[in-house]
Amino acid sequence: MTTLGIDLGTSGLRALLVSDDGTPLGSVERSFTVQRPHPGWSEQDPRQWVDALDDAVAELSARYPAFADLTGIGVAGHMHGATLLDEAGSVLRPCILWNDTRSAVQAARLDATPHVRDLSGNMVFPGFTAPKLAWVAEHEPDIFASVSMVLLPSGYMNFHLTGEAVADMSDSAGTSWLDVGARDWSDRLLDAGGMRRDQMPRLVEGSQQAGVLRSELARRWGVGEHVIVAGGAGDNAAAACGIGALRDGQGFVSLGTSGVLLMARDEYRPDAASAVHTFCHAVPDRWYQMGVILSATDSLNWLSRVTGARPAELASALGETLRAPGPELFVPYLSGERTPHNDAAARGVFTGLGAATGREDMTRAVLEGVSFALRDCAEALAGTGARAEWLFAIGGGAQSLYWLRLLATVLDTPLAVPASGEFGAALGAARLARLAVTGEAPDDVIVPPEAGQLIEPDKALRGAFDETYARYRATYPAIRDIGSGYA
Repeated sequence: MTTLGIDLGTSGLRALLVSDDGTPLGSVERSFTVQRPHPGWSEQDPRQWVDALDDAVAELSARYPAFADLTGIGVAGHMHGATLLDEAGSVLRPCILWNDTRSAVQAARLDATPHVRDLSGNMVFPGFTAPKLAWVAEHEPDIFASVSMVLLPSGYMNFHLTGEAVADMSDSAGTSWLDVGARDWSDRLLDAGGMRRDQMPRLVEGSQQAGVLRSELARRWGVGEHVIVAGGAGDNAAAACGIGALRDGQGFVSLGTSGVLLMARDEYRPDAASAVHTFCHAVPDRWYQMGVILSATDSLNWLSRVTGARPAELASALGETLRAPGPELFVPYLSGERTPHNDAAARGVFTGLGAATGREDMTRAVLEGVSFALRDCAEALAGTGARAEWLFAIGGGAQSLYWLRLLATVLDTPLAVPASGEFGAALGAARLARLAVTGEAPDDVIVPPEAGQLIEPDKALRGAFDETYARYRATYPAIRDIGSGYA
């Protein structure tokens, strides 16, 4: 028995083949592009996802004979994307992605609608799916009139794999159409967004069977006739499954393109006003909460483009010994911000620059600004009762020991890097596939990896960073209106 975990990201697809004992056998990756036809827009042709998967599977099956023993598939996908299908199942327009901000006006209108926050458990962010459809209704009415089904990116991949319109709870929780506490579509939320229940896919838990691989694909891939496709998960829920975060006190901080601080929850305890996301987990009767910032390593990538130095070069120049904060301060709202502001028009800013400011000072300030933004997330999560004695640190930014020491100090929380091996969304998706095939208990399969080095907060510098964080917190209200009109 082997399982296939598919991680559908914004910039590419990763396919991971896993053996019957949970050991990764091998993986392949394919990349694709994002279209930005107007400021604030972010779109993708779903055909790219299908082509990337077909190509990845061809390589995996050629390289690994065990692929022929495939029994289960799980898909993790970037959340909130609006993939619109007509009655024939054809895509009507490019998918509007999670980082598209064109629907800020529609999001604000939905967010102000009575009972929307109460039922969905969340603010309505411009990146969510419901305001995207409201935007389509207003600006592309002919397309909206033809919409027979709305699928998230992972749901579209499930549709490609099985021929059925089916989606999991964790991904669907980010639409503003799901009653997250009841784990079902809400007719009241759908009506508020101008949608109908028959335009929604069938719901399953991420660890349950969503369907069976289409016979045409099974023949082409050279596998058996009854390969089970799991419900799968949104990318962050899948990452939580890969890192073994299922219960209260378990979580991770991710330094990727965006930044995430996620904690698993045993109970449903939303706090929409804090801009914390409260979503269904990928397994039954569990939830998770997270704070999200839109520009984590993307902030360092921006500085890289400005200075002409590679991101790794910028970070390594700081060394490994944590420095005290300087006068320079960076607010990383390059693409707006989610937690705690829900402000698509917010923009980044440097303060405290002087004639003596150099590249290393700016790099340090960028890493600090991202860390302070993640502390905003931690403060919001603490308000819901979500706390952890320590967190796993994952993502590209976690390769910088300096950044880990800085972040541990700013959060006042020890951080652990997984010792080795797989622990990401692709593994989480493969684990969900295994659960769908075997019916095992989630806690027996979704387990944490071995923790490597534990990064402790620097107590000697904690006070200095607390003071600088207070300056950081005061900056947003002072510059809030500067970026208005640039959503």
